[in-house]
Amino acid sequence: MKLDISLFRFDCKSDYLPYYTKHFVNMDENNTLLTILNKLNSENEFSFENNQQTYIVVNGIYMSVMTTCKQIKTAFGADIRIEPLSIRRVNKDFIMNEDDFNSKLSILAEFISSDILNNQIDKEFKELYQSYKPYFYASNTLNIEHDYIGDAILLLASHLIEKFPNKEKDILNRIKDCEYGIEYHTSLSNRILNFDQTLEDKIIALRNKLNIAKPATEQKFNTSKSIDFGSFKNSLEIKHSFEDFNLAYLKSEDSQEKSNLISSLKAKVLNLQTLNQDLAKDTFHINPELTYKITSNLMLDAYDSGADFIVVDNDQDFYLLDSNRKNMQRVIGREINIPVLHINELENLAIGEHEIAKSTLKKHIIDPEII
Repeated sequence: MKLDISLFRFDCKSDYLPYYTKHFVNMDENNTLLTILNKLNSENEFSFENNQQTYIVVNGIYMSVMTTCKQIKTAFGADIRIEPLSIRRVNKDFIMNEDDFNSKLSILAEFISSDILNNQIDKEFKELYQSYKPYFYASNTLNIEHDYIGDAILLLASHLIEKFPNKEKDILNRIKDCEYGIEYHTSLSNRILNFDQTLEDKIIALRNKLNIAKPATEQKFNTSKSIDFGSFKNSLEIKHSFEDFNLAYLKSEDSQEKSNLISSLKAKVLNLQTLNQDLAKDTFHINPELTYKITSNLMLDAYDSGADFIVVDNDQDFYLLDSNRKNMQRVIGREINIPVLHINELENLAIGEHEIAKSTLKKHIIDPEII
Protein backbone atom coordinates (compact mmCIF):
# COMPACT_ATOMS: atom_id res chain seq x y z
CA MET A 1 0.00 0.00 0.00
CA LYS A 2 1.49 3.35 -1.08
CA LEU A 3 0.97 6.46 1.01
CA ASP A 4 1.82 10.06 0.19
CA ILE A 5 2.58 11.68 3.55
CA SER A 6 3.03 15.29 4.60
CA LEU A 7 4.68 15.24 8.03
CA PHE A 8 4.47 18.21 10.38
CA ARG A 9 7.77 19.67 11.56
CA PHE A 10 8.56 22.59 13.87
CA ASP A 11 11.22 23.53 16.40
CA CYS A 12 10.30 26.52 18.56
CA LYS A 13 14.01 27.25 19.10
CA SER A 14 14.88 27.64 15.44
CA ASP A 15 11.78 27.81 13.24
CA TYR A 16 9.60 30.85 12.69
CA LEU A 17 6.76 28.84 11.15
CA PRO A 18 5.81 25.15 10.94
CA TYR A 19 6.53 23.26 7.75
CA TYR A 20 5.82 19.81 6.26
CA THR A 21 8.20 17.26 4.80
CA LYS A 22 7.03 14.96 1.99
CA HIS A 23 7.41 11.19 2.22
CA PHE A 24 6.34 8.36 -0.07
CA VAL A 25 6.14 5.03 1.72
CA ASN A 26 5.01 1.48 1.01
CA MET A 27 3.27 -0.08 3.98
CA ASP A 28 1.36 -3.26 4.71
CA GLU A 29 -2.35 -2.52 5.27
CA ASN A 30 -2.12 -3.93 8.79
CA ASN A 31 0.74 -1.64 9.76
CA THR A 32 -0.18 1.11 12.20
CA LEU A 33 0.43 4.83 12.32
CA LEU A 34 3.03 4.14 14.96
CA THR A 35 4.84 1.88 12.49
CA ILE A 36 4.76 4.72 9.96
CA LEU A 37 6.18 7.19 12.48
CA ASN A 38 9.00 4.83 13.38
CA LYS A 39 9.79 4.22 9.71
CA LEU A 40 9.89 7.94 8.97
CA ASN A 41 12.00 8.54 12.06
CA SER A 42 14.53 5.92 10.94
CA GLU A 43 14.94 7.81 7.67
CA ASN A 44 15.03 11.32 9.12
CA GLU A 45 14.82 11.77 12.89
CA PHE A 46 12.08 13.87 14.45
CA SER A 47 10.56 14.14 17.92
CA PHE A 48 7.47 12.14 18.88
CA GLU A 49 6.13 9.94 21.67
CA ASN A 50 6.89 6.36 20.73
CA ASN A 51 4.13 4.57 22.63
CA GLN A 52 0.84 2.92 21.79
CA GLN A 53 -1.30 5.27 23.90
CA THR A 54 -0.40 8.32 21.81
CA TYR A 55 -2.94 10.18 19.67
CA ILE A 56 -2.13 12.30 16.64
CA VAL A 57 -4.07 14.07 13.88
CA VAL A 58 -4.47 12.79 10.33
CA ASN A 59 -6.18 15.05 7.78
CA GLY A 60 -7.78 17.00 10.62
CA ILE A 61 -9.18 13.94 12.41
CA TYR A 62 -7.85 12.81 15.80
CA MET A 63 -6.90 9.16 16.14
CA SER A 64 -4.78 6.62 17.97
CA VAL A 65 -1.35 5.76 16.60
CA MET A 66 -2.62 2.16 16.59
CA THR A 67 -4.96 3.00 13.71
CA THR A 68 -4.06 0.78 10.75
CA CYS A 69 -3.03 1.87 7.27
CA LYS A 70 -6.12 0.13 5.90
CA GLN A 71 -8.38 2.24 8.14
CA ILE A 72 -6.58 5.40 7.12
CA LYS A 73 -6.78 4.70 3.40
CA THR A 74 -10.47 3.81 3.70
CA ALA A 75 -11.18 7.09 5.47
CA PHE A 76 -8.89 9.47 3.57
CA GLY A 77 -7.30 7.79 0.58
CA ALA A 78 -3.54 7.65 0.05
CA ASP A 79 -2.74 11.36 0.49
CA ILE A 80 -2.45 12.13 4.21
CA ARG A 81 -1.19 14.93 6.44
CA ILE A 82 0.10 13.93 9.89
CA GLU A 83 0.12 16.52 12.69
CA PRO A 84 0.40 16.67 16.50
CA LEU A 85 -2.62 17.04 18.79
CA SER A 86 -2.14 20.81 18.96
CA ILE A 87 -0.03 22.78 16.51
CA ARG A 88 -0.41 25.84 18.71
CA ARG A 89 1.24 24.08 21.68
CA VAL A 90 4.20 22.42 19.91
CA ASN A 91 7.73 22.71 21.28
CA LYS A 92 9.35 20.39 18.78
CA ASP A 93 7.63 18.35 16.09
CA PHE A 94 5.09 16.16 17.94
CA ILE A 95 6.22 17.09 21.47
CA MET A 96 3.95 19.68 23.05
CA ASN A 97 3.80 21.95 26.05
CA GLU A 98 0.77 20.50 27.85
CA ASP A 99 0.49 23.11 30.62
CA ASP A 100 -2.92 24.19 29.33
CA PHE A 101 -4.26 20.65 29.66
CA ASN A 102 -2.62 19.90 33.00
CA SER A 103 -3.62 23.21 34.60
CA LYS A 104 -7.33 22.52 34.07
CA LEU A 105 -7.19 19.67 36.57
CA SER A 106 -7.18 22.30 39.33
CA ILE A 107 -10.82 23.11 38.47
CA LEU A 108 -11.92 19.92 40.23
CA ALA A 109 -9.07 19.82 42.77
CA GLU A 110 -11.37 20.03 45.79
CA PHE A 111 -13.10 16.82 44.71
CA ILE A 112 -10.03 14.75 43.82
CA SER A 113 -7.34 15.77 46.31
CA SER A 114 -6.18 13.48 49.08
CA ASP A 115 -4.40 16.45 50.68
CA ILE A 116 -6.26 19.70 50.02
CA LEU A 117 -3.70 21.93 51.72
CA ASN A 118 -0.86 20.65 49.56
CA ASN A 119 -3.05 20.16 46.48
CA GLN A 120 -2.13 16.48 46.21
CA ILE A 121 -4.30 14.98 43.48
CA ASP A 122 -5.05 11.29 43.94
CA LYS A 123 -3.12 9.12 41.47
CA GLU A 124 -6.33 7.42 40.29
CA PHE A 125 -7.81 10.71 39.12
CA LYS A 126 -4.56 11.95 37.61
CA GLU A 127 -4.31 8.83 35.47
CA LEU A 128 -7.96 8.98 34.48
CA TYR A 129 -7.62 12.63 33.48
CA GLN A 130 -4.52 11.85 31.43
CA SER A 131 -6.47 9.22 29.53
CA TYR A 132 -8.90 11.97 28.48
CA LYS A 133 -6.14 14.13 26.90
CA PRO A 134 -7.14 13.42 23.27
CA TYR A 135 -10.65 14.70 23.99
CA PHE A 136 -9.26 17.94 25.42
CA TYR A 137 -7.29 18.76 22.28
CA ALA A 138 -9.87 17.38 19.85
CA SER A 139 -12.50 19.90 20.89
CA ASN A 140 -13.17 22.45 18.16
CA THR A 141 -14.02 24.94 20.89
CA LEU A 142 -10.36 25.04 21.91
CA ASN A 143 -9.53 26.48 18.48
CA ILE A 144 -11.90 29.37 19.20
CA GLU A 145 -11.67 29.92 22.96
CA HIS A 146 -8.22 28.94 24.21
CA ASP A 147 -9.32 29.20 27.85
CA TYR A 148 -12.17 26.67 27.53
CA ILE A 149 -12.12 24.28 30.52
CA GLY A 150 -12.00 21.35 28.13
CA ASP A 151 -13.97 18.18 27.53
CA ALA A 152 -11.49 16.16 29.61
CA ILE A 153 -12.66 18.02 32.72
CA LEU A 154 -16.29 17.44 31.78
CA LEU A 155 -15.66 13.71 31.41
CA LEU A 156 -13.86 13.66 34.75
CA ALA A 157 -16.78 15.55 36.31
CA SER A 158 -19.17 12.93 34.95
CA HIS A 159 -17.02 10.18 36.48
CA LEU A 160 -16.90 11.95 39.84
CA ILE A 161 -20.68 12.36 39.93
CA GLU A 162 -21.07 8.62 39.29
CA LYS A 163 -18.60 7.85 42.06
CA PHE A 164 -19.73 10.53 44.54
CA PRO A 165 -23.42 11.21 43.82
CA ASN A 166 -23.76 13.25 47.02
CA LYS A 167 -21.38 15.83 45.48
CA GLU A 168 -23.29 16.16 42.21
CA LYS A 169 -24.67 19.65 42.84
CA ASP A 170 -21.28 21.09 43.83
CA ILE A 171 -19.52 19.49 40.85
CA LEU A 172 -22.15 20.74 38.42
CA ASN A 173 -21.93 24.26 39.80
CA ARG A 174 -18.16 24.14 39.55
CA ILE A 175 -18.12 23.36 35.83
CA LYS A 176 -20.93 25.82 35.17
CA ASP A 177 -19.37 28.75 37.02
CA CYS A 178 -16.09 28.68 35.08
CA GLU A 179 -15.79 31.63 32.69
CA TYR A 180 -15.45 29.31 29.71
CA GLY A 181 -17.40 26.41 31.14
CA ILE A 182 -19.68 23.68 29.91
CA GLU A 183 -21.83 26.05 27.85
CA TYR A 184 -18.84 26.27 25.46
CA HIS A 185 -18.84 22.55 24.71
CA THR A 186 -19.11 21.49 21.06
CA SER A 187 -19.61 17.91 19.99
CA LEU A 188 -16.62 15.60 19.61
CA SER A 189 -18.55 13.18 17.39
CA ASN A 190 -17.04 14.20 14.04
CA ARG A 191 -13.62 15.07 15.43
CA ILE A 192 -12.24 11.66 16.43
CA LEU A 193 -11.94 8.49 14.35
CA ASN A 194 -14.06 5.63 15.74
CA PHE A 195 -15.31 7.91 18.50
CA ASP A 196 -17.09 6.31 21.45
CA GLN A 197 -20.44 8.14 21.40
CA THR A 198 -21.12 7.25 25.03
CA LEU A 199 -18.50 9.85 25.98
CA GLU A 200 -20.41 12.58 24.18
CA ASP A 201 -23.58 11.31 25.83
CA LYS A 202 -21.97 11.81 29.26
CA ILE A 203 -21.28 15.47 28.50
CA ILE A 204 -24.77 15.98 27.10
CA ALA A 205 -26.16 14.47 30.31
CA LEU A 206 -24.25 17.06 32.34
CA ARG A 207 -25.66 19.88 30.21
CA ASN A 208 -29.17 18.49 30.61
CA LYS A 209 -28.79 18.43 34.37
CA LEU A 210 -27.79 22.09 34.24
CA ASN A 211 -30.67 22.86 31.85
CA ILE A 212 -28.53 25.01 29.57
CA ALA A 213 -29.44 23.60 26.15
CA LYS A 214 -32.46 24.10 23.88
CA PRO A 215 -33.12 22.42 20.51
CA ALA A 216 -32.43 24.44 17.37
CA THR A 217 -36.14 24.59 16.59
CA GLU A 218 -36.63 26.66 19.76
CA GLN A 219 -33.76 29.08 19.10
CA LYS A 220 -34.28 32.57 17.69
CA PHE A 221 -31.86 32.59 14.76
CA ASN A 222 -34.04 34.74 12.52
CA THR A 223 -33.33 38.47 12.77
CA SER A 224 -35.37 39.45 9.71
CA LYS A 225 -38.72 38.55 8.14
CA SER A 226 -39.58 34.87 7.92
CA ILE A 227 -39.56 33.24 4.50
CA ASP A 228 -41.92 30.50 3.34
CA PHE A 229 -39.65 28.09 1.48
CA GLY A 230 -42.49 25.70 0.70
CA SER A 231 -41.98 21.96 0.81
CA PHE A 232 -39.29 19.72 -0.63
CA LYS A 233 -40.78 17.99 -3.68
CA ASN A 234 -38.16 15.26 -4.10
CA SER A 235 -38.52 15.71 -7.84
CA LEU A 236 -36.61 13.51 -10.26
CA GLU A 237 -37.19 15.84 -13.24
CA ILE A 238 -33.96 17.84 -13.20
CA LYS A 239 -33.98 20.36 -16.06
CA HIS A 240 -30.95 22.46 -15.16
CA SER A 241 -27.67 21.06 -13.90
CA PHE A 242 -25.19 23.02 -11.80
CA GLU A 243 -22.06 21.54 -13.36
CA ASP A 244 -20.42 24.97 -13.56
CA PHE A 245 -20.93 25.66 -9.87
CA ASN A 246 -19.04 24.82 -6.69
CA LEU A 247 -21.24 24.40 -3.65
CA ALA A 248 -20.80 23.72 0.04
CA TYR A 249 -23.58 21.58 1.50
CA LEU A 250 -24.34 21.93 5.22
CA LYS A 251 -26.09 18.63 5.69
CA SER A 252 -28.42 17.89 8.59
CA GLU A 253 -29.40 14.48 9.89
CA ASP A 254 -32.00 12.32 8.13
CA SER A 255 -31.64 14.14 4.81
CA GLN A 256 -30.91 11.34 2.34
CA GLU A 257 -33.52 12.47 -0.19
CA LYS A 258 -32.03 15.98 -0.16
CA SER A 259 -28.54 14.54 -0.51
CA ASN A 260 -29.77 12.69 -3.59
CA LEU A 261 -30.81 16.02 -5.12
CA ILE A 262 -27.36 17.47 -4.49
CA SER A 263 -25.76 14.44 -6.18
CA SER A 264 -28.02 14.76 -9.24
CA LEU A 265 -27.05 18.38 -9.97
CA LYS A 266 -23.53 17.51 -11.23
CA ALA A 267 -22.08 20.42 -9.25
CA LYS A 268 -18.70 20.17 -7.55
CA VAL A 269 -19.56 19.58 -3.90
CA LEU A 270 -16.73 20.75 -1.65
CA ASN A 271 -15.57 18.41 1.09
CA LEU A 272 -14.83 20.81 3.97
CA GLN A 273 -14.24 19.77 7.57
CA THR A 274 -15.95 22.92 8.82
CA LEU A 275 -19.23 21.61 7.39
CA ASN A 276 -19.08 18.69 9.83
CA GLN A 277 -18.50 20.74 12.97
CA ASP A 278 -21.06 21.27 15.71
CA LEU A 279 -22.35 24.85 15.31
CA ALA A 280 -23.31 25.13 19.01
CA LYS A 281 -26.90 25.84 18.02
CA ASP A 282 -28.40 24.35 21.17
CA THR A 283 -26.64 26.88 23.43
CA PHE A 284 -27.15 29.86 21.12
CA HIS A 285 -29.61 31.46 23.53
CA ILE A 286 -26.95 31.79 26.24
CA ASN A 287 -23.75 31.87 24.19
CA PRO A 288 -24.40 33.31 20.70
CA GLU A 289 -20.82 34.57 20.30
CA LEU A 290 -19.50 31.00 20.16
CA THR A 291 -21.96 30.13 17.40
CA TYR A 292 -21.07 33.28 15.46
CA LYS A 293 -17.38 32.39 15.59
CA ILE A 294 -17.96 28.82 14.40
CA THR A 295 -20.38 29.76 11.62
CA SER A 296 -18.18 32.62 10.41
CA ASN A 297 -15.27 30.19 10.09
CA LEU A 298 -17.53 27.82 8.14
CA MET A 299 -18.72 30.50 5.74
CA LEU A 300 -15.27 31.94 5.12
CA ASP A 301 -13.84 28.46 4.61
CA ALA A 302 -16.49 27.83 1.96
CA TYR A 303 -15.79 31.19 0.33
CA ASP A 304 -12.01 30.81 0.40
CA SER A 305 -12.33 27.28 -0.99
CA GLY A 306 -14.16 28.58 -4.06
CA ALA A 307 -17.79 27.82 -3.22
CA ASP A 308 -20.32 29.85 -5.21
CA PHE A 309 -22.91 29.35 -2.47
CA ILE A 310 -23.75 27.33 0.63
CA VAL A 311 -26.77 25.01 0.62
CA VAL A 312 -28.71 24.25 3.81
CA ASP A 313 -31.57 21.80 4.15
CA ASN A 314 -33.63 23.30 6.99
CA ASP A 315 -35.05 26.69 7.96
CA GLN A 316 -33.02 27.05 11.18
CA ASP A 317 -29.67 26.73 9.40
CA PHE A 318 -30.77 29.18 6.73
CA TYR A 319 -31.70 31.86 9.24
CA LEU A 320 -28.58 31.21 11.29
CA LEU A 321 -26.24 31.73 8.32
CA ASP A 322 -28.10 34.33 6.28
CA SER A 323 -29.65 36.53 8.95
CA ASN A 324 -26.69 36.84 11.31
CA ARG A 325 -24.02 38.07 8.90
CA LYS A 326 -23.34 41.34 10.71
CA ASN A 327 -22.58 39.54 13.95
CA MET A 328 -20.40 36.98 12.16
CA GLN A 329 -18.52 39.73 10.34
CA ARG A 330 -17.99 41.49 13.68
CA VAL A 331 -16.41 38.48 15.40
CA ILE A 332 -14.30 37.41 12.42
CA GLY A 333 -13.25 40.86 11.19
CA ARG A 334 -14.07 40.15 7.52
CA GLU A 335 -16.97 40.63 5.18
CA ILE A 336 -19.02 37.49 4.53
CA ASN A 337 -20.69 37.81 1.15
CA ILE A 338 -21.17 34.19 0.18
CA PRO A 339 -24.86 33.47 -0.61
CA VAL A 340 -26.90 30.84 1.25
CA LEU A 341 -29.60 28.79 -0.51
CA HIS A 342 -32.32 26.71 1.07
CA ILE A 343 -32.51 23.22 -0.46
CA ASN A 344 -36.10 23.90 -1.58
CA GLU A 345 -34.94 26.94 -3.54
CA LEU A 346 -32.17 24.92 -5.14
CA GLU A 347 -34.70 22.26 -6.14
CA ASN A 348 -37.00 24.88 -7.68
CA LEU A 349 -34.10 26.21 -9.72
CA ALA A 350 -33.10 22.72 -10.83
CA ILE A 351 -36.60 21.73 -11.99
CA GLY A 352 -37.23 25.04 -13.77
CA GLU A 353 -39.57 26.66 -11.24
CA HIS A 354 -37.65 29.92 -11.50
CA GLU A 355 -40.47 32.28 -10.55
CA ILE A 356 -41.11 30.39 -7.32
CA ALA A 357 -37.39 30.50 -6.57
CA LYS A 358 -37.20 34.24 -7.32
CA SER A 359 -39.99 34.97 -4.85
CA THR A 360 -37.86 33.73 -1.94
CA LEU A 361 -34.34 34.49 -3.20
CA LYS A 362 -35.07 38.24 -3.28
CA LYS A 363 -35.81 38.10 0.46
CA HIS A 364 -32.31 36.90 1.38
CA ILE A 365 -29.89 39.24 3.11
CA ILE A 366 -27.65 38.46 0.13
CA ASP A 367 -29.51 37.53 -3.06
CA PRO A 368 -27.56 34.78 -4.87
CA GLU A 369 -28.55 36.33 -8.24
CA ILE A 370 -27.94 33.05 -10.04
CA ILE A 371 -31.08 33.10 -12.19
